[in-house]
Amino acid sequence: MIEKNRMETVFARQGIQLSSRQIEQLDRYAQLLAQWNQRMNLTAITDPEGILIKHFLDSILPFSLEPLPESASLIDVGTGAGFPAVPLLIWRPDLQITLLDSLQKRLTFLEEVLAQCELSAKWIHIRAEDGGRQPALREQFDTATARAVANLRELSEYCLPYVRPGGRFYALKGGDVTEETQNAQKAIRLLGGQIEKSLSYSLPDGSGRTLVCIKKISQTSTKFPRNAAKMAKVPLA
Repeated sequence: MIEKNRMETVFARQGIQLSSRQIEQLDRYAQLLAQWNQRMNLTAITDPEGILIKHFLDSILPFSLEPLPESASLIDVGTGAGFPAVPLLIWRPDLQITLLDSLQKRLTFLEEVLAQCELSAKWIHIRAEDGGRQPALREQFDTATARAVANLRELSEYCLPYVRPGGRFYALKGGDVTEETQNAQKAIRLLGGQIEKSLSYSLPDGSGRTLVCIKKISQTSTKFPRNAAKMAKVPLA
């Protein structure tokens, strides 16, 4: 589906080397994404170039700028069609990935992707705010990721409870998020986190991106996460 030389070139221009096997895995992933998207809503981006740049590169590039530790455990909260975790797993098969989503049909798709791409990962069908209260998941991960349109304040309440003290939550955001990060700082502190850095970069099509890196410096109070309705009604501010 995606021309192999084009994929290799796009990543190489960002200093990212892909093996022939990784290129084949990403291409198979793209094929499955397009096929399954015909019968269920996984993504609005279905053209080969869009999938390459706005899904695959967009998932891997930030973690070439901010490398994850070897064999780190990572939970992708609200993983959807698997971004960023599945492309990241293809590039970094040493990572211990858990995919979390509230919709079983998305996880059924991802189960097929993992099988056909010969990848190993866990998946959990649960709402993010419910999973964050489960002892088996709470503060059990080195890293949490989320690529979502949710405000960083609410996104942190969903994700930080999964991260062990000393670990990090990485929020993959759009362009300038200066105001958003400023408005989220108090909430992040209440949740046991601290904004460590924000890395700004661009995709080849000119789209601005920011990786917000939040370090977990203390345990999250058992008051959090609250349910989605409470988050919306009473924002942490």
